[in-house]
Amino acid sequence: MKTILVTGGAGFIGSHVIRNLVQKHPEYRVINLDNLTYAGNLENLEDIKDQSNYQFVKGDIVDASFLSELFDTHTIDGVIHLAAESHVDRSIESPMDFINTNIIGTVNLLNACRTAWKDQLEGKLFYHISTDEVYGSLGKEGLFTEETAYDPRSPYSASKASSDHLVRAYHHTYGLPVVLSNCSNNYGPNQFPEKLIPLAIHNIIHMKPIPIYGKGENIRDWLFVKDHADAIELIFHKGETGRTYNIGGINEWTNIDLIRLLCRIMDQKLERREGTSESLITYVKDRAGHDMRYAIDSSRISDELGWSPSLTFEVGLEKTVDWYLENQQWMERVTSGAYQSYYQKQYEER
Repeated sequence: MKTILVTGGAGFIGSHVIRNLVQKHPEYRVINLDNLTYAGNLENLEDIKDQSNYQFVKGDIVDASFLSELFDTHTIDGVIHLAAESHVDRSIESPMDFINTNIIGTVNLLNACRTAWKDQLEGKLFYHISTDEVYGSLGKEGLFTEETAYDPRSPYSASKASSDHLVRAYHHTYGLPVVLSNCSNNYGPNQFPEKLIPLAIHNIIHMKPIPIYGKGENIRDWLFVKDHADAIELIFHKGETGRTYNIGGINEWTNIDLIRLLCRIMDQKLERREGTSESLITYVKDRAGHDMRYAIDSSRISDELGWSPSLTFEVGLEKTVDWYLENQQWMERVTSGAYQSYYQKQYEER
């Protein structure tokens, strides 16, 4: 039985990756390593928490001695590294949190793998998940490819760019088997409500202002989280060692057009008069160093591994709205902070 360690598995993307692995691969033992900071929520995995091939471990990747002990305790065959500080606004306010987790934490994991696998690299893999933000900002034309030069513009994207370089350096210097992927903006169920789409959904439900940076003209490529989880599983099993794969949704939207579409969907779902939700749109001072446009060329993963998005943004957004409306208690627990008591109830009290 292979043992796969997923870092950040209680987070938004990580929980979907964990669920895929646990349900589709009973031959794997899946360890979910998460420090349960503000965005880590074990309720995201309530449906699989009792599966025999799933185990949760609470811990911090910044703690090198903890990781050493973890790798001594478990014979880990593969790492899927998702644990990261990921919100740009938070990185502007507290850059050192991003340096510590995204850079130091990644190096600690690389060192733990190098030590544990020093006598046997065959069958091992370190898979590092990154972001399209490392490439900087695009003009009106063009797409990010795997060969695009790095040009990070925020402490968040700079910390992820650094971790990408270090993963590649460990591959070239030490022969560590690695793959990397850089993804566009994710959306879907279980996303922490500081991000644009769940924040807007929450505010529309409660008739609160929907904050939009600047004029809302910034463009993003949106990727449904379940499609991303499928792509990660595919790369983990079939990706070429040392290779990087860009994963995009092929869904470019300006922020304001996205929010207007979301407002129309919400008005229909909540049976409100058309235009009710759009009246909540409020323009706020633009974010410092706000990149204008991201867009990904996904042809490598499409041509080499056969992956493509399974649905359009309009369909994915409606599915996302339905999930949040059906899980309003989840949203209320997250926004109030009450979800953080789940760990104590499920683990510390046992």
